[in-house]
Amino acid sequence: MDGGMRAAAGASRRTFLGGLAAAVPMLAAAGTGRGADNESDALDIPGLITRQKGPDNLEFPFSNLKSFITPTEQFFVRSHFEVPTVTADDWTLTVEGHVERPLTLRYDELRSQPATKRTALLECAGNGRVFLKGLQPGLRWELGGVSNAEWTGIPLATLLQRAGVKPGAVDVVLEGADTGEVRPPNPATPGVISYSRSLPLAKANSPEVLLAWQMNGEDLTVPHGFPVRAVVAGWYGMASVKWLKRIVVLDRPYDGYYQTFNYTIWQRPQGLPTLTPVTELDVKSQIARPAGFEVVPRNSEYRVHGAAWAGDAEITNVEFSTDDGRTWTNAALVGEHVPYAWRFWEHAWRTPEQPGSTVLMSRATDSRGRTQAMERDADRRDAMISHVLPVAVEIR
Repeated sequence: MDGGMRAAAGASRRTFLGGLAAAVPMLAAAGTGRGADNESDALDIPGLITRQKGPDNLEFPFSNLKSFITPTEQFFVRSHFEVPTVTADDWTLTVEGHVERPLTLRYDELRSQPATKRTALLECAGNGRVFLKGLQPGLRWELGGVSNAEWTGIPLATLLQRAGVKPGAVDVVLEGADTGEVRPPNPATPGVISYSRSLPLAKANSPEVLLAWQMNGEDLTVPHGFPVRAVVAGWYGMASVKWLKRIVVLDRPYDGYYQTFNYTIWQRPQGLPTLTPVTELDVKSQIARPAGFEVVPRNSEYRVHGAAWAGDAEITNVEFSTDDGRTWTNAALVGEHVPYAWRFWEHAWRTPEQPGSTVLMSRATDSRGRTQAMERDADRRDAMISHVLPVAVEIR
Protein backbone atom coordinates (compact mmCIF):
# COMPACT_ATOMS: atom_id res chain seq x y z
CA MET A 1 0.00 0.00 0.00
CA ASP A 2 3.00 2.28 -0.44
CA GLY A 3 2.90 3.76 3.05
CA GLY A 4 -0.67 4.43 4.15
CA MET A 5 -3.37 2.95 6.34
CA ARG A 6 -6.51 4.99 5.65
CA ALA A 7 -9.29 3.19 3.87
CA ALA A 8 -10.23 4.34 0.37
CA ALA A 9 -13.94 4.61 -0.11
CA GLY A 10 -15.23 3.52 -3.51
CA ALA A 11 -16.84 6.13 -5.69
CA SER A 12 -19.47 5.84 -8.35
CA ARG A 13 -18.48 6.68 -11.89
CA ARG A 14 -20.28 10.00 -11.79
CA THR A 15 -18.73 10.95 -8.45
CA PHE A 16 -15.39 10.03 -9.92
CA LEU A 17 -15.96 12.26 -12.94
CA GLY A 18 -17.03 15.15 -10.75
CA GLY A 19 -13.66 15.18 -9.01
CA LEU A 20 -11.49 14.08 -11.90
CA ALA A 21 -10.47 17.52 -13.09
CA ALA A 22 -9.15 18.41 -9.66
CA ALA A 23 -7.34 15.12 -9.19
CA VAL A 24 -5.58 14.67 -12.52
CA PRO A 25 -3.39 17.17 -14.38
CA MET A 26 -5.00 18.17 -17.65
CA LEU A 27 -3.44 16.65 -20.75
CA ALA A 28 -4.58 18.85 -23.63
CA ALA A 29 -3.53 17.80 -27.12
CA ALA A 30 -4.73 18.92 -30.48
CA GLY A 31 -6.42 16.24 -32.57
CA THR A 32 -4.50 15.30 -35.67
CA GLY A 33 -7.47 14.71 -37.94
CA ARG A 34 -5.51 11.95 -39.71
CA GLY A 35 -8.12 9.22 -39.35
CA ALA A 36 -7.00 6.11 -37.48
CA ASP A 37 -3.37 7.28 -37.45
CA ASN A 38 -3.81 9.58 -34.49
CA GLU A 39 -0.54 9.25 -32.56
CA SER A 40 -0.14 12.88 -31.52
CA ASP A 41 3.40 14.16 -30.97
CA ALA A 42 1.92 16.60 -28.45
CA LEU A 43 1.63 13.78 -25.90
CA ASP A 44 5.03 12.17 -26.46
CA ILE A 45 6.90 12.05 -23.14
CA PRO A 46 10.41 10.70 -23.71
CA GLY A 47 11.25 9.67 -20.16
CA LEU A 48 9.53 9.01 -16.86
CA ILE A 49 7.17 11.15 -14.78
CA THR A 50 8.48 11.95 -11.29
CA ARG A 51 6.07 11.08 -8.50
CA GLN A 52 8.60 11.36 -5.67
CA LYS A 53 12.26 12.26 -5.17
CA GLY A 54 14.37 10.69 -2.41
CA PRO A 55 13.55 7.85 -2.78
CA ASP A 56 12.83 8.11 -6.48
CA ASN A 57 9.47 6.89 -7.70
CA LEU A 58 8.96 7.34 -11.42
CA GLU A 59 5.94 6.63 -13.61
CA PHE A 60 5.78 5.29 -17.16
CA PRO A 61 3.88 7.77 -19.39
CA PHE A 62 1.05 5.40 -20.26
CA SER A 63 -0.29 7.64 -23.03
CA ASN A 64 2.95 6.80 -24.89
CA LEU A 65 2.08 3.08 -24.97
CA LYS A 66 3.52 1.81 -28.25
CA SER A 67 5.81 -1.19 -27.78
CA PHE A 68 4.93 -4.54 -26.23
CA ILE A 69 8.24 -4.48 -24.34
CA THR A 70 8.62 -1.30 -22.31
CA PRO A 71 12.03 0.30 -22.95
CA THR A 72 14.12 0.08 -19.79
CA GLU A 73 14.47 3.87 -19.66
CA GLN A 74 10.66 4.15 -19.51
CA PHE A 75 9.93 1.21 -17.18
CA PHE A 76 8.37 2.58 -13.99
CA VAL A 77 10.50 2.75 -10.83
CA ARG A 78 9.17 1.95 -7.36
CA SER A 79 11.50 2.50 -4.39
CA HIS A 80 10.56 2.28 -0.72
CA PHE A 81 13.91 3.44 0.65
CA GLU A 82 16.99 5.06 -0.86
CA VAL A 83 18.89 3.01 -3.43
CA PRO A 84 21.58 0.91 -1.71
CA THR A 85 25.20 0.90 -2.82
CA VAL A 86 25.90 -2.60 -4.09
CA THR A 87 28.54 -3.78 -6.56
CA ALA A 88 28.78 -7.06 -8.42
CA ASP A 89 32.11 -7.77 -6.70
CA ASP A 90 30.83 -7.46 -3.13
CA TRP A 91 27.29 -8.78 -3.67
CA THR A 92 26.26 -12.08 -2.10
CA LEU A 93 22.96 -13.88 -1.78
CA THR A 94 22.28 -16.18 1.16
CA VAL A 95 19.60 -18.87 1.40
CA GLU A 96 18.92 -19.77 5.03
CA GLY A 97 16.31 -20.59 7.64
CA HIS A 98 14.26 -23.79 7.44
CA VAL A 99 16.63 -25.51 4.99
CA GLU A 100 19.01 -28.47 5.13
CA ARG A 101 21.96 -26.80 3.42
CA PRO A 102 22.27 -22.99 3.83
CA LEU A 103 23.85 -21.33 0.79
CA THR A 104 25.90 -18.26 0.02
CA LEU A 105 26.33 -17.37 -3.64
CA ARG A 106 28.36 -14.69 -5.34
CA TYR A 107 27.26 -12.81 -8.45
CA ASP A 108 29.38 -14.76 -10.95
CA GLU A 109 28.30 -18.06 -9.42
CA LEU A 110 24.62 -17.20 -9.73
CA ARG A 111 25.06 -16.08 -13.34
CA SER A 112 26.87 -19.29 -14.20
CA GLN A 113 23.59 -21.21 -13.73
CA PRO A 114 21.58 -22.12 -16.87
CA ALA A 115 19.44 -19.05 -17.49
CA THR A 116 15.82 -18.76 -18.55
CA LYS A 117 13.95 -15.81 -20.06
CA ARG A 118 10.41 -14.72 -19.28
CA THR A 119 8.35 -11.76 -20.38
CA ALA A 120 6.35 -10.46 -17.44
CA LEU A 121 4.39 -7.38 -16.48
CA LEU A 122 4.92 -5.65 -13.15
CA GLU A 123 2.26 -3.34 -11.71
CA CYS A 124 2.50 -1.36 -8.50
CA ALA A 125 -0.33 -2.28 -6.13
CA GLY A 126 -1.16 1.44 -5.91
CA ASN A 127 -1.26 2.10 -9.67
CA GLY A 128 -4.23 4.41 -10.31
CA ARG A 129 -4.39 5.72 -6.73
CA VAL A 130 -4.91 9.30 -7.91
CA PHE A 131 -8.35 8.27 -9.18
CA LEU A 132 -9.63 7.19 -5.76
CA LYS A 133 -12.04 9.41 -3.89
CA GLY A 134 -10.32 11.58 -1.31
CA LEU A 135 -6.64 12.26 -0.77
CA GLN A 136 -4.72 9.02 -0.29
CA PRO A 137 -1.53 8.86 1.82
CA GLY A 138 0.47 6.78 -0.67
CA LEU A 139 2.15 7.75 -3.93
CA ARG A 140 -0.11 9.55 -6.41
CA TRP A 141 0.21 7.13 -9.32
CA GLU A 142 -1.94 7.81 -12.36
CA LEU A 143 -1.93 5.03 -15.01
CA GLY A 144 1.79 4.42 -15.42
CA GLY A 145 2.74 2.37 -12.38
CA VAL A 146 2.88 -0.59 -14.75
CA SER A 147 5.33 -1.83 -17.41
CA ASN A 148 6.27 -4.99 -19.30
CA ALA A 149 9.79 -6.39 -19.79
CA GLU A 150 11.77 -9.49 -20.68
CA TRP A 151 13.67 -10.84 -17.68
CA THR A 152 16.67 -13.20 -17.61
CA GLY A 153 17.61 -15.26 -14.57
CA ILE A 154 17.02 -18.56 -12.83
CA PRO A 155 13.90 -19.86 -11.08
CA LEU A 156 13.88 -19.25 -7.34
CA ALA A 157 12.94 -22.93 -7.09
CA THR A 158 16.41 -23.88 -8.32
CA LEU A 159 18.06 -22.43 -5.20
CA LEU A 160 15.37 -23.73 -2.88
CA GLN A 161 15.94 -27.22 -4.21
CA ARG A 162 19.69 -26.85 -3.85
CA ALA A 163 19.30 -25.67 -0.24
CA GLY A 164 16.91 -28.49 0.60
CA VAL A 165 13.72 -27.04 2.07
CA LYS A 166 12.78 -28.91 5.23
CA PRO A 167 9.31 -30.41 5.75
CA GLY A 168 6.93 -27.96 7.37
CA ALA A 169 8.18 -24.91 5.46
CA VAL A 170 5.46 -22.29 4.91
CA ASP A 171 6.84 -18.98 3.64
CA VAL A 172 9.89 -17.83 1.68
CA VAL A 173 11.01 -14.30 2.60
CA LEU A 174 12.78 -12.16 0.00
CA GLU A 175 14.88 -9.41 1.59
CA GLY A 176 16.44 -6.47 -0.24
CA ALA A 177 19.56 -4.47 0.54
CA ASP A 178 17.54 -1.23 0.71
CA THR A 179 16.92 -0.06 4.25
CA GLY A 180 15.09 2.75 5.98
CA GLU A 181 12.70 3.81 8.68
CA VAL A 182 9.02 4.74 8.45
CA ARG A 183 7.89 7.34 10.98
CA PRO A 184 4.49 8.71 12.09
CA PRO A 185 1.94 9.71 10.92
CA ASN A 186 2.34 6.44 9.02
CA PRO A 187 2.57 3.29 11.15
CA ALA A 188 6.14 3.38 12.44
CA THR A 189 8.70 0.65 11.86
CA PRO A 190 10.74 -0.68 14.82
CA GLY A 191 13.73 1.38 13.76
CA VAL A 192 15.58 0.83 10.49
CA ILE A 193 14.39 -2.19 8.50
CA SER A 194 15.10 -3.78 5.14
CA TYR A 195 12.40 -3.97 2.52
CA SER A 196 11.08 -7.54 2.45
CA ARG A 197 8.09 -9.55 1.31
CA SER A 198 7.26 -13.25 1.49
CA LEU A 199 5.80 -15.84 -0.87
CA PRO A 200 3.96 -18.99 0.10
CA LEU A 201 6.19 -21.99 -0.61
CA ALA A 202 4.00 -23.13 -3.51
CA LYS A 203 4.37 -19.79 -5.30
CA ALA A 204 8.10 -19.61 -4.53
CA ASN A 205 8.52 -23.00 -6.22
CA SER A 206 6.56 -21.95 -9.32
CA PRO A 207 8.63 -21.64 -12.53
CA GLU A 208 7.45 -18.08 -13.22
CA VAL A 209 9.25 -16.72 -10.13
CA LEU A 210 12.76 -15.68 -11.20
CA LEU A 211 15.92 -14.33 -9.65
CA ALA A 212 16.78 -11.98 -12.50
CA TRP A 213 20.04 -10.25 -13.41
CA GLN A 214 19.02 -8.95 -16.82
CA MET A 215 16.17 -6.85 -18.14
CA ASN A 216 15.43 -6.47 -21.85
CA GLY A 217 18.67 -8.22 -22.74
CA GLU A 218 20.95 -6.00 -20.67
CA ASP A 219 22.23 -6.16 -17.09
CA LEU A 220 19.80 -4.65 -14.61
CA THR A 221 20.15 -0.93 -14.05
CA VAL A 222 20.60 0.26 -10.47
CA PRO A 223 17.06 1.71 -10.16
CA HIS A 224 15.64 -1.62 -11.33
CA GLY A 225 17.51 -3.71 -8.77
CA PHE A 226 21.11 -4.36 -9.91
CA PRO A 227 22.78 -6.76 -9.30
CA VAL A 228 19.85 -9.20 -8.80
CA ARG A 229 16.14 -8.83 -8.16
CA ALA A 230 13.13 -11.10 -7.81
CA VAL A 231 10.49 -11.13 -10.53
CA VAL A 232 7.27 -12.65 -9.21
CA ALA A 233 5.21 -12.94 -12.38
CA GLY A 234 1.46 -12.81 -11.86
CA TRP A 235 1.63 -10.86 -8.59
CA TYR A 236 1.62 -7.14 -7.88
CA GLY A 237 5.05 -5.54 -8.01
CA MET A 238 5.61 -5.24 -4.25
CA ALA A 239 6.56 -8.95 -4.25
CA SER A 240 9.37 -8.49 -6.80
CA VAL A 241 12.02 -7.40 -4.30
CA LYS A 242 14.95 -5.45 -5.75
CA TRP A 243 18.63 -5.51 -4.71
CA LEU A 244 18.02 -9.00 -3.36
CA LYS A 245 20.45 -10.05 -0.62
CA ARG A 246 18.76 -12.77 1.45
CA ILE A 247 16.22 -15.57 1.09
CA VAL A 248 14.84 -16.94 4.35
CA VAL A 249 12.62 -20.03 4.48
CA LEU A 250 10.23 -20.01 7.46
CA ASP A 251 8.12 -22.71 9.09
CA ARG A 252 5.43 -20.15 9.94
CA PRO A 253 3.71 -17.26 8.13
CA TYR A 254 5.80 -14.11 7.77
CA ASP A 255 4.21 -11.03 9.37
CA GLY A 256 6.73 -8.33 8.41
CA TYR A 257 5.95 -4.63 8.07
CA TYR A 258 5.20 -4.75 4.33
CA GLN A 259 3.17 -7.91 4.85
CA THR A 260 0.84 -6.47 7.50
CA PHE A 261 0.84 -2.67 7.84
CA ASN A 262 1.20 -2.05 4.10
CA TYR A 263 0.14 -3.89 0.96
CA THR A 264 -2.87 -5.43 2.66
CA ILE A 265 -6.60 -5.45 1.93
CA TRP A 266 -9.67 -6.43 3.91
CA GLN A 267 -11.23 -9.83 3.42
CA ARG A 268 -14.29 -11.06 5.33
CA PRO A 269 -14.12 -14.77 6.17
CA GLN A 270 -17.28 -15.68 8.09
CA GLY A 271 -18.11 -11.97 8.15
CA LEU A 272 -14.97 -11.08 10.13
CA PRO A 273 -12.92 -8.25 8.52
CA THR A 274 -9.35 -9.55 8.32
CA LEU A 275 -6.28 -7.86 6.85
CA THR A 276 -4.79 -10.04 4.13
CA PRO A 277 -1.60 -9.44 2.09
CA VAL A 278 -1.97 -8.29 -1.50
CA THR A 279 -0.89 -11.03 -3.89
CA GLU A 280 -2.25 -11.83 -7.38
CA LEU A 281 -2.89 -9.33 -10.11
CA ASP A 282 -6.55 -8.68 -10.86
CA VAL A 283 -8.03 -8.48 -14.35
CA LYS A 284 -7.70 -4.94 -15.68
CA SER A 285 -7.68 -2.81 -18.81
CA GLN A 286 -6.57 0.80 -19.30
CA ILE A 287 -7.04 3.28 -22.13
CA ALA A 288 -3.76 4.80 -23.31
CA ARG A 289 -5.18 7.08 -26.01
CA PRO A 290 -7.07 9.25 -25.96
CA ALA A 291 -5.63 10.46 -22.68
CA GLY A 292 -7.74 12.19 -20.05
CA PHE A 293 -9.04 15.58 -21.29
CA GLU A 294 -7.45 15.11 -24.71
CA VAL A 295 -9.09 17.12 -27.48
CA VAL A 296 -10.34 14.73 -30.17
CA PRO A 297 -11.47 15.86 -33.66
CA ARG A 298 -15.21 15.51 -34.27
CA ASN A 299 -16.65 13.36 -37.04
CA SER A 300 -13.46 11.39 -37.59
CA GLU A 301 -12.12 7.90 -37.00
CA TYR A 302 -9.90 7.75 -33.94
CA ARG A 303 -7.82 4.71 -32.96
CA VAL A 304 -8.61 4.14 -29.29
CA HIS A 305 -6.05 1.76 -27.83
CA GLY A 306 -4.68 0.45 -24.58
CA ALA A 307 -3.55 -2.64 -22.72
CA ALA A 308 -5.13 -5.30 -20.53
CA TRP A 309 -3.65 -7.88 -18.15
CA ALA A 310 -4.80 -10.58 -15.74
CA GLY A 311 -1.85 -12.15 -13.93
CA ASP A 312 -1.66 -15.85 -14.76
CA ALA A 313 -4.88 -15.77 -16.81
CA GLU A 314 -5.40 -14.90 -20.47
CA ILE A 315 -7.28 -11.81 -21.60
CA THR A 316 -10.19 -13.14 -23.65
CA ASN A 317 -12.09 -9.94 -24.38
CA VAL A 318 -11.91 -6.16 -24.02
CA GLU A 319 -15.02 -4.02 -24.43
CA PHE A 320 -15.27 -0.31 -25.16
CA SER A 321 -18.01 2.16 -24.20
CA THR A 322 -18.71 5.77 -25.14
CA ASP A 323 -21.91 6.26 -23.09
CA ASP A 324 -20.92 5.86 -19.44
CA GLY A 325 -21.07 2.08 -19.63
CA ARG A 326 -24.68 1.74 -20.80
CA THR A 327 -23.64 -0.08 -23.98
CA TRP A 328 -20.44 -1.89 -24.94
CA THR A 329 -18.65 -2.84 -28.17
CA ASN A 330 -15.98 -5.50 -28.45
CA ALA A 331 -12.51 -4.12 -29.13
CA ALA A 332 -9.93 -6.02 -31.18
CA LEU A 333 -7.17 -7.85 -29.32
CA VAL A 334 -3.75 -7.22 -30.86
CA GLY A 335 -1.04 -9.87 -31.15
CA GLU A 336 -0.89 -13.22 -29.39
CA HIS A 337 -1.35 -14.11 -25.74
CA VAL A 338 1.92 -14.12 -23.79
CA PRO A 339 1.61 -15.59 -20.28
CA TYR A 340 2.06 -13.01 -17.48
CA ALA A 341 2.35 -10.10 -19.95
CA TRP A 342 -0.13 -7.47 -21.05
CA ARG A 343 -2.27 -7.75 -24.17
CA PHE A 344 -2.77 -4.75 -26.43
CA TRP A 345 -6.22 -3.89 -27.77
CA GLU A 346 -7.66 -1.26 -30.13
CA HIS A 347 -10.93 0.07 -31.47
CA ALA A 348 -11.70 2.34 -34.43
CA TRP A 349 -14.01 4.95 -32.90
CA ARG A 350 -16.16 7.16 -35.12
CA THR A 351 -16.29 10.36 -33.07
CA PRO A 352 -19.54 12.35 -32.76
CA GLU A 353 -20.41 15.04 -35.27
CA GLN A 354 -21.30 17.53 -32.57
CA PRO A 355 -18.68 19.05 -30.23
CA GLY A 356 -18.89 18.40 -26.52
CA SER A 357 -17.61 16.15 -23.74
CA THR A 358 -17.61 12.35 -23.92
CA VAL A 359 -16.70 9.70 -21.37
CA LEU A 360 -14.87 6.59 -22.60
CA MET A 361 -14.43 3.30 -20.76
CA SER A 362 -12.82 -0.07 -21.31
CA ARG A 363 -13.27 -3.31 -19.40
CA ALA A 364 -11.54 -6.66 -19.70
CA THR A 365 -12.57 -10.28 -19.19
CA ASP A 366 -10.13 -13.14 -18.65
CA SER A 367 -9.99 -16.91 -19.07
CA ARG A 368 -10.90 -17.45 -15.43
CA GLY A 369 -14.25 -15.76 -16.03
CA ARG A 370 -13.36 -12.57 -14.18
CA THR A 371 -14.65 -9.30 -15.63
CA GLN A 372 -13.23 -5.95 -14.59
CA ALA A 373 -15.42 -4.39 -11.91
CA MET A 374 -17.38 -1.24 -12.66
CA GLU A 375 -17.23 0.06 -9.09
CA ARG A 376 -14.43 0.38 -6.53
CA ASP A 377 -14.42 -2.14 -3.69
CA ALA A 378 -13.66 -0.13 -0.53
CA ASP A 379 -12.23 -3.23 1.18
CA ARG A 380 -9.22 -2.88 -1.08
CA ARG A 381 -8.22 0.25 0.80
CA ASP A 382 -5.68 2.06 -1.44
CA ALA A 383 -4.39 -0.98 -3.35
CA MET A 384 -5.49 -3.24 -6.24
CA ILE A 385 -7.11 -0.38 -8.16
CA SER A 386 -8.53 -2.44 -11.00
CA HIS A 387 -12.06 -1.13 -11.48
CA VAL A 388 -13.10 0.64 -14.69
CA LEU A 389 -11.61 4.15 -14.90
CA PRO A 390 -13.59 6.57 -17.06
CA VAL A 391 -11.64 8.79 -19.47
CA ALA A 392 -13.22 12.18 -20.16
CA VAL A 393 -12.36 13.71 -23.57
CA GLU A 394 -13.39 16.83 -25.45
CA ILE A 395 -14.84 16.61 -28.97
CA ARG A 396 -14.07 19.63 -31.17
